[in-house]
Amino acid sequence: MTIPVRWMLAQEDLALELKGGAEGVGREITFAHATELLDPFRWLTGGEFILTTGIRLPSTAQKRGRYLRMLDAAGVAAVGFGTGLSYPEVPADLVTVADEIGLPLIEVPLPTPFAAVVKRVMSRLAEQEYEAVLRASRAQPKMTRAVIAGGTASTVRELAIATSATVLLLDVAGRVLESYPELPADDVIEELRGTLGGGASSSVTLASSGASIAAQRISVGRTLHGYLAVISASSLSYVDQILLGHANSLLALDFEKPARLQATQNQLNSHALGLLLTEDRDPAPAWQQIRAAADGDGMIRGLTVLADTPDIATRVAGEIASFLNKAGRQLFSRIHDARVTVVLRGTDDVDFVRALLRDVSTGDRRSLRVGLSGKREVLALAATVEQSQLCASAAETGGEPLEFAALTGSVLLAFSSTREVLNTLAETMIAPLDRYDRDNSTELLASLRAFLEANGHWEAAAIAMGVHRHTLRSRIAKVETLIDCSLDVARVRAELLLAIIARQS
Repeated sequence: MTIPVRWMLAQEDLALELKGGAEGVGREITFAHATELLDPFRWLTGGEFILTTGIRLPSTAQKRGRYLRMLDAAGVAAVGFGTGLSYPEVPADLVTVADEIGLPLIEVPLPTPFAAVVKRVMSRLAEQEYEAVLRASRAQPKMTRAVIAGGTASTVRELAIATSATVLLLDVAGRVLESYPELPADDVIEELRGTLGGGASSSVTLASSGASIAAQRISVGRTLHGYLAVISASSLSYVDQILLGHANSLLALDFEKPARLQATQNQLNSHALGLLLTEDRDPAPAWQQIRAAADGDGMIRGLTVLADTPDIATRVAGEIASFLNKAGRQLFSRIHDARVTVVLRGTDDVDFVRALLRDVSTGDRRSLRVGLSGKREVLALAATVEQSQLCASAAETGGEPLEFAALTGSVLLAFSSTREVLNTLAETMIAPLDRYDRDNSTELLASLRAFLEANGHWEAAAIAMGVHRHTLRSRIAKVETLIDCSLDVARVRAELLLAIIARQS
């Protein structure tokens, strides 16, 4: 706990007056002490507010200046000079040196006893101690409620708020599972990872950016569950360290939930998911259960994994359950034949899905098709899962997870049955134009595509082709003659455009 020098100067009843060293009023006071020693330096630890009447100060300005410089070198926060006894006023040479080195030099008038100054400092430090303890007493119950209601993510959030710092939860491999308020830069995370491991249960290091990194192992007995780290602008106070330890204990207990309890929780979540997707009865309790799957904004994503066999699907579901359990998260999944359906947080992206499936065996992974929906509200659960199923159906077997955003605009072309119909249409309607262009060195097919992609707007299509609109009209008229159809019909234009895309892709 510290007190800024400027705070002491603001105590009007003490009548303290700054005489020199104004640049240092932001220095922090940790203790107040009166001394008339000429060489107290060896007993100082830094942060002291030294009070003196100057009764034993040297007689020369040079030696007095050296005295002040030595105090500054010892880390003294400020010097209080009592006037009215040895000196009627603060010596001008001391003021000059104080301004030069930025050490606050404060006049303490005769009516203000040194004891009053010391008492004010110590009282304020005691108040801060009490405020810190009070802050901890309020933060600890919040973290306890958070781990019960919201799991690891809520606990990390409450610790970050209580310490006004960035908090990260990492797994045993050093991968970030949770972070609040935001993920630090990659170089900071790498520095943090460099502090993990070894035999120490905790460590405090200074990052290259100047930030303080405090990390603790989350373990019970010999079982290591991960690491909890706090990244702050300055070293953690002892109260912040208490809060860090409390959060660590809560997370350790959360990770150590009995396997039977975790399995029961997952089974309940699975039943709730199945109820909402298939049953026709009062779903209110199930909705309440499934809301725990959402992120802080109430958003979810659907994940569908299609396997070749039910056995592979069961093994994949087991790896997903294991990963989420290690991350301290609930599992919301359902297995139906060879399909695994999982509800994830809206913040879980493709990278998270890759990590989720990282431990699936190579042989099993080669048979999987994986689809991830976009972010949707919890009440749109069925549509969210349908999105993920569509993506999984279009995904490449053994390939990367396919996200719905990447599928938009190419859904019809992703299915062989639809593409077969479009190819047939292209052979009937588009191939004649292609042959005509080759035989006559024309650009009917390119002009048709420009016209269709411009939604039938002549001017826009003509600009895209770099021709006059009358030239484009003449070409489109020739197209209508060759394929015997009218392009005034929107449905015809849409089918032709899809056929061109299917043929040219």
